[in-house]
Amino acid sequence: MPQFLRGFLWIQLYVLVSVAPLGFALLGQTPPGRDFLTELSVALGFVGLSMLGLQFAITARFGTVAAPYGMDVVIRFHRLISLVAFAFVLAHPLLLFVTDPQTLALLRFWDAPWRARFGLASIVALVALVVTSVYRTRLGLRYEVWKLAHGILAVVVVAAALLHVQLVGHYVSTVWKQVLWVAMSAALVGVLGWVRIVKPIRQLRHPWEVVAVEAERGEAWTVELAPVGHDGLQALPGQYAWLIVDGSPFSVEEHPFSLSSSTERDDGHVRFTIKALGDWSGGIGDLAPGTRAYVDGPYGVFSPDRHEAPGFVFVAGGVGITPFLGILQTLADRGDRRPITLLYAAPTCDELTGLERLESLRQHLELELVVVLEDPPPGWQGETGLPDADLLDRLAPQRQRTRFQYFVCGPPPMLDAVETALEARGVPMEQIQIERFDLA
Repeated sequence: MPQFLRGFLWIQLYVLVSVAPLGFALLGQTPPGRDFLTELSVALGFVGLSMLGLQFAITARFGTVAAPYGMDVVIRFHRLISLVAFAFVLAHPLLLFVTDPQTLALLRFWDAPWRARFGLASIVALVALVVTSVYRTRLGLRYEVWKLAHGILAVVVVAAALLHVQLVGHYVSTVWKQVLWVAMSAALVGVLGWVRIVKPIRQLRHPWEVVAVEAERGEAWTVELAPVGHDGLQALPGQYAWLIVDGSPFSVEEHPFSLSSSTERDDGHVRFTIKALGDWSGGIGDLAPGTRAYVDGPYGVFSPDRHEAPGFVFVAGGVGITPFLGILQTLADRGDRRPITLLYAAPTCDELTGLERLESLRQHLELELVVVLEDPPPGWQGETGLPDADLLDRLAPQRQRTRFQYFVCGPPPMLDAVETALEARGVPMEQIQIERFDLA
């Protein structure tokens, strides 16, 4: 089945499941004497709860779900649709308060009935979840702390909401509705079990170990892993994986990194080039050979193997070079002679991670390497500043714009600027592939 058709069907299924509880609730006898705003409140509550439950499936990294879009698109959808679900759920009590101000008494948690207590607990947990996610950086929350809290709060939100609906009893009072409600709850538990139990157990059976750690320019390190007792990954060049080093698959300390090695290796080894940016990555250079690791992947659609073209234009900014290291090495190992232009932007020469590797690959590829520096050294004869429309015009002549595939990876401002410039110059959207490093 074509990917676009599969993606369309997943969207239809998402919409169907989102409104399914509302449909179940409206079938059969409904409570008498309820006005429009009350019914609207209930409808928004049911749909919002269903959307929140689906978030567990969206973030479970099911490969078949992410394949048509890419995991980065799925994660962005997860973030945006969470705000929509939040608005729906919050509108549920607010509309009730407008319709009947006496219901404000239910906010007195200490003497409210349990149905109201569970409802209030769900909303408070949801507010905490949204605030800590949107303002994680400003709040100074470490990624691992936020991820653990995020998971716990998400479970509390949905579990408390399910209990609230059950205790209220309206619309779910008949036996067949109870069965459907239990089935939906069981599906949620099943997804949680897959993510937190089944998948980690499978990873335990496919361990990796560190075999080498090499220093790179730009305070980066390349970590090479070897599979232990299995064949490794079957990845496409440009894909990424979630990495756990010196820890357990049951822990929350995992991070996504692009594969910076060739996918044509016959020894099963993989390499990740990691910039020392935070508490976890800051100690990556101290890893010792033999350290146990676990890899969850591959993921992503940022691969030339998915897009047939007579040539490519790659645009990388900073650590966004990492997927291109793997892509170019793979193409070199295949003997691919299609023309490639790589625009590599960085603040200084010292931050050009993988530059030596790129220079050596020019001997095996039809590769034009163009380096752009924001702060060039004295006597620099190359490009300066930031990637802009004029530079793209020189790199991608008119004859290439409707034929070549463009791959762009780097800081968000650069991605937006390059994408806008390409679209303004007539490059079709389907020929622009963007990889955003904001999965975590």
